[in-house]
Amino acid sequence: MPNQGQQQNPNAIKNPQTGQLPQTKGPEMNERDFINEILATEKYLTDNFNVFAREASNQVLHRDVMEILNESHQAARNLFNMMFKKGWYKLTAAQQQEIQQAAQQFQNYKTQEPY
Repeated sequence: MPNQGQQQNPNAIKNPQTGQLPQTKGPEMNERDFINEILATEKYLTDNFNVFAREASNQVLHRDVMEILNESHQAARNLFNMMFKKGWYKLTAAQQQEIQQAAQQFQNYKTQEPY
């Protein structure tokens, strides 16, 4: 139940928080901190493997890096799913108007495409 000063976001997509997290965060790392740090590392790795794969000139190296890239993306997805399931990661649903604006924006890009 939220405190009086907090408002519930009706567009929040989240699960109830599970696990025993401290009410007041101290300097020590808890399970959520460790998983969040690993997720941040996986995001960093996928960003860099994307560049590596794009610029690899050797076909065998490119194939191997693509395999590693896919594994890294899957690891990040698994960590996100775990955090979301435990209620440690929440999303905000977009309003219909925001979706329509984004769709219109990208529709307008079609006139800029060379083919």
